[in-house]
Amino acid sequence: MNEPEERPEHRLRRELPAEVPAAPEAESAAEPKPEAGLTGRRRLVQGLWPPRLSRAQLIVAVLLFGLGFGLAVQVASNSDSDSALRGARQEDLVRILDELDDRTQRLEDEKTGLEKQRQELQSSSDQAAEARRQTAEKERQLGILAGTVAAQGPGITMTVDDPKGTVQADMLLDAIQELRAAGAEAIQVNGVRVIAGTYLNDSGKGVSVDGNKITQPYVFRVIGKPQDLEPALNIPGGVVQTLEKEQATVTVQRSAKIIVDALRPAKQPDYARSSSQ
Repeated sequence: MNEPEERPEHRLRRELPAEVPAAPEAESAAEPKPEAGLTGRRRLVQGLWPPRLSRAQLIVAVLLFGLGFGLAVQVASNSDSDSALRGARQEDLVRILDELDDRTQRLEDEKTGLEKQRQELQSSSDQAAEARRQTAEKERQLGILAGTVAAQGPGITMTVDDPKGTVQADMLLDAIQELRAAGAEAIQVNGVRVIAGTYLNDSGKGVSVDGNKITQPYVFRVIGKPQDLEPALNIPGGVVQTLEKEQATVTVQRSAKIIVDALRPAKQPDYARSSSQ
């Protein structure tokens, strides 16, 4: 039997280099081997820590923290106010509602008075005379508010005895603000007229009002509606309770006639002028 003849090797194959099989050791070296005993949880922790934050991410994190802190403080303050009202007695809540109704009624009365003045000006035959009359009345009212004229009318007298000297200026200022909110039209404290620009600060064992030192007992003479002024001082957590916590004694008396006669000199403004000039 004849043996098959060997085919001649192709010319191109003779020119190609011989194929070299890849070494298995090189392939295995290219692929990293997982560490022995390293679980998926540990790999996750290593990927997250230490954190790699960019500058923008850090700024956003700080802003979010500040926003969250502000919301927490607001919620806490609202919770304190709600808890104070929640723990109040029924008669105290009724008193607070009555005070809010009284404030609303005062605003309505003021609105009605202004509308009446406008109608009188429009319907008066002598509008110039009516305007002068209203101007004089307005000047008198502004003089009372500015403390340049004396005033009298119904109101209250509040006396604060502070034998231990624990009452501070900010507590008396809170009393003035509460009285103003309740409709006080004129206030005098120990012979010092209280006006819009009045300031109080602590001065030794007493308090200074607009630079005038006063000592206890602190006597407030207030002109206004007594039915509004007294409840405003006695609301839960209000002026009276705050002063009594400082071991001060507070007495409030209503009166049909309160005289506020401490005066302030009329001050001419240095720069402000009427726009009509």
